[in-house]
Amino acid sequence: MNIGEIARRAGVSRSTVSYALSGKRPVSAATVQRINDVIAELGYRPNASARALAEGRTRTLGLVVPPASRRLTDVQLGFVGSVVDAAAAHDLDVLLSPSGGDHDRSFERIVTGRRVDGVILMEILLEDPRVERLSQASLPFVTIGHVEHPGASWWVDVDYGALITRCVHHLADLGHEEVVLINRSAELVAAGYGPALRSATGFLDATAARGLTARTVCCADEAAAGLACFEQIRAEWPAVTAAVTINEAALPGVQRALHRAGLEVPRDFSLTGVIAERLAEDFHPPLTAADVPAVELGKLAVDLLLAQIADAGAEPRHALLEPPISLRSSTGARRRH
Repeated sequence: MNIGEIARRAGVSRSTVSYALSGKRPVSAATVQRINDVIAELGYRPNASARALAEGRTRTLGLVVPPASRRLTDVQLGFVGSVVDAAAAHDLDVLLSPSGGDHDRSFERIVTGRRVDGVILMEILLEDPRVERLSQASLPFVTIGHVEHPGASWWVDVDYGALITRCVHHLADLGHEEVVLINRSAELVAAGYGPALRSATGFLDATAARGLTARTVCCADEAAAGLACFEQIRAEWPAVTAAVTINEAALPGVQRALHRAGLEVPRDFSLTGVIAERLAEDFHPPLTAADVPAVELGKLAVDLLLAQIADAGAEPRHALLEPPISLRSSTGARRRH
């Protein structure tokens, strides 16, 4: 069933039906009611493309993700899934576009191609040229993460610095005196990846405040790297009795290394950090951690983007979340020898 048939049955022109559906021009209440009665009788659903054209929008949001060559972490997958679900609740589609490496042209098509009504950008650097490009393009956008000086941008993020600080204080309260931060890869740190740098700052500040001996290592986002990284820690700093991490992809390797070294968690070694809830629960024993609220962040990002699309002059908004530390079973008092 199409608009022409609705117009014929309602005794009005096709353009009147279009205006009644889109609201672009006033139509009398009586005529709108007659058109709605015909639509209800016919069970008509407007074609999505036609409706988008009538509204002057694509009814599609862009989600810029890391390139496919990089395996997405649980937190990143959580962002993708929650954005898609939140958009679907508003009857919107999501166009995924990789960014970084050889994918600059894909990002540029998102920015200039009028293919989306707005963009959500993941994995933010402290100095991120993509944020500047979107600002110049006057395209509504929200970032999951934030640049060092966000100014008037719209963003949502987790307060990694504060959460890592709380993890350190938790370990200090348990009597640990020499602790290590297992960070993300050296490449991400060198690139200025926000969570990695804020975590390092929070870790060093907190260990200094508590008088702890602080060690830091960078670790690639994979299990094999986690195993090698932990073995390096044991070889170089055998007095380390606890670790804090934001590198969830390395966790399975860290767990294997602990087992290989004959270390029992938390009797011999404590482990905590900022990690996706599913991975924290799957760790053995379950990991004491600040669970990254990926679903909440993704939904907030969509809500902020839709608010910005609806009102281009709205005051910029942001949300900085600080989830509680979930005390599970991977941290305990430092063992005295």
